[in-house]
Amino acid sequence: MDSGADPAPSLDEADAPVPARGTRTRVRRDEIVTAAAEYFAEHGYNNAGMRDIAQAVGIKGASLYNHFHSKEEILYAIALQMTKDPQEHLLVLDAEGSPAQRLTALIEVHVRHLATHRVEHLVSLRELSALSPEHRVVVTDYRKYYQRRVRDVIAAGARAGQFTVRDAGQSAIAVLDLMNGISWWLRDDQDVDQLVADYVDFAIRGILHHDGSVR
Repeated sequence: MDSGADPAPSLDEADAPVPARGTRTRVRRDEIVTAAAEYFAEHGYNNAGMRDIAQAVGIKGASLYNHFHSKEEILYAIALQMTKDPQEHLLVLDAEGSPAQRLTALIEVHVRHLATHRVEHLVSLRELSALSPEHRVVVTDYRKYYQRRVRDVIAAGARAGQFTVRDAGQSAIAVLDLMNGISWWLRDDQDVDQLVADYVDFAIRGILHHDGSVR
């Protein structure tokens, strides 16, 4: 019998998430990092002040300090975004497939990530020396680990006869420098699919001297 009361909410309605304060804070931090990266890229890190960054984001200076204590802390967040987050790319190196296939998969996700975050990556490269020694060590360690993982796959490919390289470590540096250099010249209207195909060819067949199709 209908009691006249409102029906109980469905499970989906009852469990519908309400944006938490923590979520809103993360979103605002992401907005600040993106705006600051664009400001640093255009004006230079040394020429930027916290007030400039706050204006770029569209908030008051006092509000900016609720999220970051200094512009160096913001730069560190940008650098971490471009060194810590991409560690997830390395999962493709643990997947099934030959060294050439796995490295090809890494090149694809790496290049696409750079294309999406070109400004942030450019700033993290150009302004690395502006980080505090403690922060610079953290960023550098992430980069070194990424480089070692690429080196290990190249070495495995060389042992399997897929790659012809003299030094796997130097080859890993060459592959990563080749890809990371994209940030200096990439345009917004670039055909990313073609860019990925070209850089797979440059790295796999050019630097690593792999003959034939990737297998």
